[in-house]
Amino acid sequence: MKLLRILFLAIAAACCTSASAQIYETINTLQSVLSPALSGAGNYKGYVEAGYSHTLSKYNGDFFEISTSQGYQYNNWFYMGAGLGFDLLLSHPGVHWGEGIPPAGNPEVTKTGPMLPLFADFRFLIGDTSHVSFFLDLKVGCSFLLTNKVIAIGDGYLTNKEYFFLNPSIGVRVPCNKKNPKQAVDVGVKYKLLTSNYWYNTNNNITLQAIGAFIAFEW
Repeated sequence: MKLLRILFLAIAAACCTSASAQIYETINTLQSVLSPALSGAGNYKGYVEAGYSHTLSKYNGDFFEISTSQGYQYNNWFYMGAGLGFDLLLSHPGVHWGEGIPPAGNPEVTKTGPMLPLFADFRFLIGDTSHVSFFLDLKVGCSFLLTNKVIAIGDGYLTNKEYFFLNPSIGVRVPCNKKNPKQAVDVGVKYKLLTSNYWYNTNNNITLQAIGAFIAFEW
């Protein structure tokens, strides 16, 4: 019996030692992964971007946009990351707005809609990044309306709170620090697509399309 007790204590001590070693190893692994991101070293890369877009269709509106993307540069031509942003939609209702039947429940109506895009970001670099070069970028995800009001636009209303979000762009990358070629200023043009439920007498789906320009800083 005494022998079994000693054996049990020995096994428990070994398990505790193994668990401690695994915890220590996990902490070291997390530190090795996070250190490049926090210091800007390694393959970690970040972007901050500001832009403006205007809709193309009768659903007239303006988007004022700011976003950030954080991720990794996997090689000299491909970046992948994730990001979030803040868009301010300023809508311009049509001349016949208000003549149709309002949405069920008579919700509050606004012409200004704050939105939160969450997206995956894929960037393809073209040319030598130590000099002026080009890039193609694709952001895809969801955008969330940050208000309980519906947005007056066109002859009706945007009524849903979640939108499919697609934002391809093309631009020029200009390095701005010879000692750190990862730092650059980006200038480009983009296309924005949002899908939404739309109320005008009956429920319909619409696609908001916009074109715009942006400037960004990367590090």
